[in-house]
Amino acid sequence: MPLSEMSCRNAKPKETAYKLADGEGLYLMVNPNGSRLWRLAYRFGGKQKTLAIGAYPVITLAEARERRLAAKRLLAAGRDPSIEKQAKTQQSRTFESFARRWHDKEKSEWVEAHAFRVLNRLERDVFPVIGQRAIDDIEPPDVLTLLRTVEERGALDISKRLRQSISAVFRFAIAEGRAKHNPAADLTDALKPKPKVQHFAKIRDAEIPDFMRKIAAYDGSEQTRLAILFTLHTFVRTSEVRFAAWSEFEGDLWRIPAERMKMGREHIVPLSRQAADLLPRIREHAGESRYLFPSRGKNGVMSENTMLFALYRMGYHSRLTVHGFRGMASTILNEHGFNRDHIERQLAHVEGNDVRGAYNSAEWLPGRRQIMQWWSDYLDAAAPPTG
Repeated sequence: MPLSEMSCRNAKPKETAYKLADGEGLYLMVNPNGSRLWRLAYRFGGKQKTLAIGAYPVITLAEARERRLAAKRLLAAGRDPSIEKQAKTQQSRTFESFARRWHDKEKSEWVEAHAFRVLNRLERDVFPVIGQRAIDDIEPPDVLTLLRTVEERGALDISKRLRQSISAVFRFAIAEGRAKHNPAADLTDALKPKPKVQHFAKIRDAEIPDFMRKIAAYDGSEQTRLAILFTLHTFVRTSEVRFAAWSEFEGDLWRIPAERMKMGREHIVPLSRQAADLLPRIREHAGESRYLFPSRGKNGVMSENTMLFALYRMGYHSRLTVHGFRGMASTILNEHGFNRDHIERQLAHVEGNDVRGAYNSAEWLPGRRQIMQWWSDYLDAAAPPTG
C-alpha cells in the first residue's frame, strides 16, 4: 500500500532501522536515531543498487516520488541514476557552478550592463581554463597562469578585474564551507602594473585665442580646416569624425553607432549652434558622398593624419594633437564647474567603477547640451572678430 504524508510524518524510531515501502522500489528508511531517509532500490547491469534521495521532511513524499520517476526515466534510457547523481554532485563543486551562483546572487545589486560584463569576462577567459575544476582543488599557480594569458594579449585591466571576480567567487565558496582558502587573494603583486597613461599633447586655455586665429588663417584645404573646426567643437575622436556619415545626423543630434565607438556603445553628440552651422559648408565640399569628409583613398574618407599634419603646418608639432582637443575641452569644462559625470559621458568615457559606468547614450542629455553650447561659445569668444 502506498505511503501517505501522515504515515511518513508519524513514523517513529525503533531499536533497529526499518523500511516503509511506497512501491516501485521507493521506501522511507526510519533509523533508531530518528532520521528518516528516502531510498530507491533498483537494478542496473544485473546488480542490485540503492539510490539515496534525501531526508524527510526536507524531501516530501511528493518530491521523493518525482525523483523516483526521474530515476526510472534514466534507467529506461540505459543510464545508472547513482552515477548520474555522482556526476551532478561533482558538477556542483566546480568553479563554474560556484561562479554562476555567486553571479546570480550579486547581480540584483548591479546594473544590467555591469552584470553582463562580469559574466562575459568569466565565460571568455576563466571557465574554459578552470571552470570544470573542483573549486577546492584550485591553487594560486592555476589562477596566475590564467591571468598571465590575459596579460599576454595586453588586457592588463581585464586581468585585474578577473582576479577580483575570481577572488570574490572563492570568498563565496569559503562562506558556504566548500573551499578552505582563496588562491586569488595574494596575487595582486604578481600581476603586471598598468602602464602610465600617455596624455595627448594639448594647449592651455590662454593659447586658444592664438590657435583660433591660426585656424581662421589656415591656407590649406578648406575641407581640412572645416574638419578641424568640427572636431574642435564636438571634441570626439579623430576616427569618429573621419568616418562620420550624413545618415547619423538627426536635427541637432549626431548619433554615432556602436560599431564606430571605441567602447562599442552608441554615442550621442548634441550639436551646438556653431557645430550645426558648419554642416552646410561641409556638405558643399562633400558633394554626393555619404561621408562628411570623403577622400579618394582606399577607405573613401579623409586620411587619419590629414588634420594632424594641418596642425603641424600651423606650428603645433609636438604641442597639440587632434586627440588633444578632448583633453583641452575636459580640462576647461571641469575648471568652469560643469558636472563631471556630464563631461565624462560626453567624452564617451567609461568610469573605472563599472557600476557607475553603466552606459545610456542619452543619459544627462540636457546637461550635455548645455556643455556643448557653452564650449562652442567659449571658442567663439576666443576667435578673432570677423569682417
